[in-house]
Amino acid sequence: MPVGLDAVVPFQVDALDARGRAVLLGDALDAILSRHAYPEPVARLLGEMAVLTVLLGSSLKFEGKFIVQAQTDGPVSLLVVDFVTPGAVRGYARFDAEEVAAAEAAGQALPEDLLGHGTLALTVDQGAHMQRYQGIVELDGASLEEIARNYFRQSEQIPTEVRLAVGRLSTRAADGSVEQSWRAGGIVAQFLPEAPERMRHADLHPGDAPEGAEIHALEDDDAWAEVKALLATIDDDELIDEGVGVHRLLFRLFHERGVRVYDPQAIGERCTCSREKVAAVLESLSDADKAEAETDGTITITCEFCSTVYTFRTED
Repeated sequence: MPVGLDAVVPFQVDALDARGRAVLLGDALDAILSRHAYPEPVARLLGEMAVLTVLLGSSLKFEGKFIVQAQTDGPVSLLVVDFVTPGAVRGYARFDAEEVAAAEAAGQALPEDLLGHGTLALTVDQGAHMQRYQGIVELDGASLEEIARNYFRQSEQIPTEVRLAVGRLSTRAADGSVEQSWRAGGIVAQFLPEAPERMRHADLHPGDAPEGAEIHALEDDDAWAEVKALLATIDDDELIDEGVGVHRLLFRLFHERGVRVYDPQAIGERCTCSREKVAAVLESLSDADKAEAETDGTITITCEFCSTVYTFRTED
């Protein structure tokens, strides 16, 4: 297995006051996407969301869960990806198949087209005895990369750059057939100088400001401008190419400045559902709801994440 596949690699570039994480997802992502046989545009969108969630969730310094959920008015109405520390990820999507097909036919099946407008909620859950933290950012037809940048500008006020890519890997089996599997890669970098005044931002766009209102503009710090320029040179193919890998990509980007790479953190697809948890949910339902869910003396529940089917006899 190539170094960095299904693992998050933290890095730091001291000369540019930047640090971040990079990831290349292989079998973990393929398990999530292949299980549901999503249309390709939906799979690509969910793949981007999975990479973004892993990049952000892997930075948590405690045991808990990081949840990214998008609710939209687009052909893909719901996306949910959970990251459970230290390295378990799961996800699923709800979509209108006819709307997705129509978008494909019209050449409007980019991730931002499928999302439409709505909200993206990012939730940190530290457990039953800790208060949840949630940040919400508007989905306005922009890409997930741009949405993530806006989230960090609004909530954490840290200059942040994000790159995401999803693709399919074709390999030839021993019998001559071609097998395809999903790959997705991403990198997030943040500017964290010792002098906090260097982390200056331009104001967010004022939207419906009065005509003639002055837009506050600032030039990026030279070090951060260099980081952004370097990340802009990344091709999507580099992010998902196992032959390049995370370490070679980081070396290519930052070798002139010196990049410090830390131990990778393994990532795996794992669902947290169980028969006991599903049973507890059923017990909490009213008699009327249980009766509505019953068919021929049984209640069947399918996990939307992993497609595991749980069947219960109503007499039990």
